[in-house]
Amino acid sequence: MSKVDRVALLSVHTCPVVVLGGKKTGGMNVYVRDLSRELTRRGVAVDVFTRAHDSSAPHINDTNLGPGSRVIHIPAGPETPLSGEAIAEFAPDFVAGVKAFAEREGTRYDVIHSHYWLSGWAAEALRDAWNVPVLHMFHTLGHMKNRVAEHPDEMEAPIRVQTEARLMQTVDCVVASTPAERTQMMWLYDADMRKIKIIPPGVDTGRFHPLPPDEARREIGVPCDQNMLLFVGRIEPLKGLETLIRAAGLLYQERQDICLMVIGGDPEVDESQDLARLKELGEELGVGDMVTFLGARDQDRLQFYYSAAEVLVMPSNYESFGMVALEAMACGTPVIASEVGGLAYLVQDGVTGFHVPYRDPDELAGKISLLIKQPSLRAEMSQAAVKHAQAFDWARIADQVLAVYEGLASSNSH
Repeated sequence: MSKVDRVALLSVHTCPVVVLGGKKTGGMNVYVRDLSRELTRRGVAVDVFTRAHDSSAPHINDTNLGPGSRVIHIPAGPETPLSGEAIAEFAPDFVAGVKAFAEREGTRYDVIHSHYWLSGWAAEALRDAWNVPVLHMFHTLGHMKNRVAEHPDEMEAPIRVQTEARLMQTVDCVVASTPAERTQMMWLYDADMRKIKIIPPGVDTGRFHPLPPDEARREIGVPCDQNMLLFVGRIEPLKGLETLIRAAGLLYQERQDICLMVIGGDPEVDESQDLARLKELGEELGVGDMVTFLGARDQDRLQFYYSAAEVLVMPSNYESFGMVALEAMACGTPVIASEVGGLAYLVQDGVTGFHVPYRDPDELAGKISLLIKQPSLRAEMSQAAVKHAQAFDWARIADQVLAVYEGLASSNSH
């Protein structure tokens, strides 16, 4: 296999070093950042190219990923946050900016690793210019999101689904997080199974590990006499937070002493109707005082929330993987998750947590109540969760990704 010295990671629509929890920030940001850091530790230089979205931020950030690696913000359109469809209009400008940067620096790359459909579009153009192989990861699939959408405004634009279908055929290799995602690619997009590698995302076990719950609760200011439920994710219908709030309403009727902490979004700036609708629902169900919308939180603080919680709840309608569940389990927190997508693969039902049907608040409330009422079961699941998460340590996952890079580079050199 050829040695890989430098990799171009493309994350067009979202920067890997921003605070998590906004509309377009989440697991993919963590993946790109942590994989880059792990590759840097192995002596592989990584340039992460992302669209410049903040005019006050430096265009080159070389302080977050380790020596020799950089986050490079490429001007393409207005330097403000934009939707994916709006960014697509400036994709040619982004590609031109990446080419110009590499030419000025005299930099050559061994592999392009692109993330999300917008980056895949850019990767195709850069591969033609640089004659290097492309490894692509979708993170979520437009077809799958459309299948669970309840309203027309939740549907993905046709350009996304069309681009994903083309990329399945044109890139050199596709990474699926789970066997289920590979099956979805073959079923919905007619993807070639032979070019799909199954490599799950990893978790930073140096950051995410069990902490004493009392200490964690004091750190974040949660009363020790309440049973804390935790949700971490974007505030959008796909994440199923309405189901969780309805389940909290049922637990309130049973006089369960609970509080629900919601990390994600920005309650100070009502960025969408979703947040207002969820707060209104909480008031209607009588649990408004029990639900706290905390907004985005720096990932360096998440371990305290995970360790403080009795359970992490992921009531998503669809998840390609569910990195939040993996982080929580690494902290010893059982996870109750919808039996969908990657969550059905990641969470071991009855071992590290429970599966529940999506959009089923009654079943969800029942499983939460079971964990609250049986501390011994929760302790048993906590130990199993930590052990399970260790198999996903980034050191192991990065080795698998690097092996794919080396295989692609070797094939390209022949």
